[in-house]
Amino acid sequence: MLMRRVGLAAAAALLSLGLGVAEARTVRWAAAGDPNTMDPHSQNVGTVTMVLQQVYDALIARNPDLSLRPGLATAWTQVAPDRWRFTLRPGVRFHEGEAFTADDVVFSITRALQPTSNYGIFVDTVDRAEKVDELTVDIVTRTPDPILPNKFASVFMMSKSWAERHNATRPQNTRAREEMHTVRNANGTGAFRLALREPDVRTVLRRNEAWYGWQEASPLPAGNVTEIVFRPIASDPTRVAALLSNEIDFVLDPPLQDLNRLRAAGNIRVLEGPEVRTLFLAFDTHRDELLYSDLRGRNPFRDVRVRQALYHAIDIQAIHRTTMRGQSIVTGTLFPEQVNGFVREEDVRLPYDPARARALLAEAGLPNGFGVTLDCSNNRYVNDEQICQAIAAMWTRIGVRTQLKAQPLGPFFAQIQRDDTSVYMLGWGVPTLDALYSFQSLLATRNGAQGDGIWNYGRYSNPAMDALIQRMKVETGAQRAETIREALRLYREDVPHIPLHHQMIPWAMRSNVTIPHAANNQPYFRWMVVN
Repeated sequence: MLMRRVGLAAAAALLSLGLGVAEARTVRWAAAGDPNTMDPHSQNVGTVTMVLQQVYDALIARNPDLSLRPGLATAWTQVAPDRWRFTLRPGVRFHEGEAFTADDVVFSITRALQPTSNYGIFVDTVDRAEKVDELTVDIVTRTPDPILPNKFASVFMMSKSWAERHNATRPQNTRAREEMHTVRNANGTGAFRLALREPDVRTVLRRNEAWYGWQEASPLPAGNVTEIVFRPIASDPTRVAALLSNEIDFVLDPPLQDLNRLRAAGNIRVLEGPEVRTLFLAFDTHRDELLYSDLRGRNPFRDVRVRQALYHAIDIQAIHRTTMRGQSIVTGTLFPEQVNGFVREEDVRLPYDPARARALLAEAGLPNGFGVTLDCSNNRYVNDEQICQAIAAMWTRIGVRTQLKAQPLGPFFAQIQRDDTSVYMLGWGVPTLDALYSFQSLLATRNGAQGDGIWNYGRYSNPAMDALIQRMKVETGAQRAETIREALRLYREDVPHIPLHHQMIPWAMRSNVTIPHAANNQPYFRWMVVN
């Protein structure tokens, strides 16, 4: 409800301004982290998407409230249980001049299916894409997929000829640190075109005046931004100082400790709302012996009592109160209530109980505990390093001697994507707004099937969970809702993760800037007005 109130307020402010393109502006934008690629199918990560969704379009777009609306497709319909038909928008051109046609759609869907793609979760049921004519494409699925439109809102469309010309017909392999044309270059159909890319320094986007969306009906009037200059600023104090001194116009991730100071500044606006993102801890439950532990010949995380002990050791209210300064929603489940499948009765945490934690370790044959390394990012989520510092101290107090390894998101993601971790913290958004996305990506056994376990870097595997996930893929209605509920119950009982909280997201901007606040933490600059 808070998200809806904030979005409506921003919409009203935009309408009242009534500004047009004639009063165009440059907006200077900052965040702690920088995208690690410009490849539209390589990294399904928020820091990448926040830039790429300005440049690339999907067949289906989202409104500020995250409902679906036409994008590069003007219509879509399920013509058979295993076939969706998309009618494409005529007259669209890529930024470098190529006409957008059905060939580009077939190419883009096929590219997203390739092994180096991190977007497989969005095309996991797709068997093939078929060109019907220049402006019609059929998507044939292996099984009926009732939520395919929700998934396709996250699949960007590329120019087939451009990709072929630059030897980029498959996505960049970030695990191998591969360098290719799409790392620093982009050619989309979106509202802004990539003008300059200097990794870790700045990224410049310029308005695409030919974008179809400027003229068509929209929930908000078109914004007046003609240039976006994005600067990654890792230091929280430096980022805030840049906003206060008029060096920066918009900060995506203002530090919580500075919100009151920013609110008190007469020339700063702060927008706040819940994000569809849950932070949790995940364990290596696969190896016989952990990579980063002083315990030899055994993996303690295979024992549910050990996972429960670490859960009981976390004082989540202290983290909420002190580390997050009240800007979090404590949870015991996998995703927030905006996601289809959320069950309030399953949103129950194990209580904070250090004595019970020590007793469980003793029951598991570990009365003296053990040592382990906790892997975290330090510039991806709100106060991510501070959260991990607090947890490391709490675990150490019950005898699990925890060393924290915190690093920027680039090397952090590269490390965990090699399964090079024993326990790590991750923040998980749900762009499809459906439970399957989280269960399939995070908890399915990694078996080679498209999308299954694609972010399951602890390699958790439970046949009962796998069976429920497979049922979620094909069931509908009340039957599917009950399957999701069973999976949430199993998640709570088996403790493959320790859920922490749903993230609250403040945005800070100069008072002459207006933009709708979105629960996916994606700034839609097409609707930004700079007065």
